[in-house]
Amino acid sequence: MRKNNLRLFLKQAYCRLYQCFGPQHWWPGETQIEIMVGAVLTQNTNWRNVESAILQLKQDQQLSFRKLIDISPEKLAELIKPSGFFRLKAQRLKNLLHFIEREYQGQFKKMQAQPLGDLRNQLLTVKGIGLETADSILLYAFGKPTFVIDAYTRRFMSRHQMVPADIAYAPLQKIFLSHLNPDVQTFNEYHALIVQLGKSYCRSKPLCEGCPLAPML
Repeated sequence: MRKNNLRLFLKQAYCRLYQCFGPQHWWPGETQIEIMVGAVLTQNTNWRNVESAILQLKQDQQLSFRKLIDISPEKLAELIKPSGFFRLKAQRLKNLLHFIEREYQGQFKKMQAQPLGDLRNQLLTVKGIGLETADSILLYAFGKPTFVIDAYTRRFMSRHQMVPADIAYAPLQKIFLSHLNPDVQTFNEYHALIVQLGKSYCRSKPLCEGCPLAPML
């Protein structure tokens, strides 16, 4: 597809999604640590389960960097049990927390000051932090201009024949980064709108009737 057509498609899709769903107010987290925890817990589950796990952390007064560093892996796993794969996710959270403690002394301001590319590369060295999780942390916790790619993004782009269904993360991300203005708020809102599209219409079994993007098929 020609570059101009792809840019036009992305612009029109964004406008239609925004008109349909309105602002999404993402990421649903009050603090940077809550957003980072949510980014790890949302792996292989839905957000409702993540909310339940985060609520348990809050009720037990554990949702702070220092408390999460000090809590035992066993207790952490028990508290985040609603998110599924809770022992694995507890270890991944610990890996992330220990990385922040080791490299930044637990100071998020130091992380914030790092260039996007450098911080992204560092996060990807943490066991259990993949591309989607790293980019979610960068965009939503630290306001870095990167675009989060997930299954919903790949699905809606391939169904509109913009990309192959099996396109890899990096080339799909490059499409968004190269055809949209590098604006944090736009990247934030666009990804959130795509997620809402995936939940409401562009499901594994699509509900095309009433979909705001149906006229663009």
